[in-house]
Amino acid sequence: MACPSRALSYLFPTRSKLNTRSQLTLLKPSYSSLRLSSPCVISSLRSSCLCVICKGLEFRAKASMAEVKIQKGKTNLSVFDSEEVLAVSLAKYTADLAEKFSTERGAFTVVLSGGSLIKSLRKLVEPPYVSSIDWSKWHVFWVDERVVPKDHPDSNYKLAYDGFLSKVPILPGNVYAINDALSAEGAADDYETCLKHLVQRKVIDTSEASGFPKFDLMLLGMGPDGHVASLFPGHPLVHENQKWVTFIKDSPKPPPERITFTFPVINSSAYIALVICGTGKADAVQKVLGKDQSLDLLPAEMVSAEGELTWFLDKAAAPKL
Repeated sequence: MACPSRALSYLFPTRSKLNTRSQLTLLKPSYSSLRLSSPCVISSLRSSCLCVICKGLEFRAKASMAEVKIQKGKTNLSVFDSEEVLAVSLAKYTADLAEKFSTERGAFTVVLSGGSLIKSLRKLVEPPYVSSIDWSKWHVFWVDERVVPKDHPDSNYKLAYDGFLSKVPILPGNVYAINDALSAEGAADDYETCLKHLVQRKVIDTSEASGFPKFDLMLLGMGPDGHVASLFPGHPLVHENQKWVTFIKDSPKPPPERITFTFPVINSSAYIALVICGTGKADAVQKVLGKDQSLDLLPAEMVSAEGELTWFLDKAAAPKL
């Protein structure tokens, strides 16, 4: 399968700020919902309460509320009272999509990133999911990888294996790690060849809109600088629009040599979850999702799923929204 050669400018939105003046659903720990009519706006996210203004009516919710969900078009934003509650919701979200695609396609292609994301997936290896999911249908990939041996502490594969993959019965042949014996350039080319083979076998779907591989679920984290995958602010790779997988040898975050999916592949996904926790991400979250406009986009602002994009934030990451 030939790599698409045409530029896909529509995969890179010029600006897509999430406007909170939209339908707002408040979910209590019991998961019953209260819907407030548009327009609504979050006026504060303080430790003591969440204050929501809706047509001049002020609604105050106690801090024990589990989740605040905002929906606009194909973008959803959920702010959770704690990382623990976030992990519970992320497990259900992932398990539901796994069932959907396993039934519809006979396979579920899921892409992992590194960092704290793996910790947030821990509920998948607990009841009821660990025994109810058909793990034989899972095909696991990495959106980026450090070019280090698989047993190296910096390896995203090792992080995922120790924290997740070793605890569930995913078929070993359905876990697609990079060839760590190759150079960064060689590993990127080899991984792209692997993806093309799986597209030909129809394990990975193809986007009718872009011609790029269409993964069922892309699970992303975000760095404090707003980077996603190994696509860093100001780096030329954020504009790569022909390759599926590329490499970087001068990463501003060690280790310097990495491979990474490009934005056309990321943005062709059926579903994308951006999972962000902790106070260290608050400034970047504010820039990406806040009301201030800027022409200098962070990589996280360039994420736009072909299907649906969902932000999973804990309260610590969202105080400035």
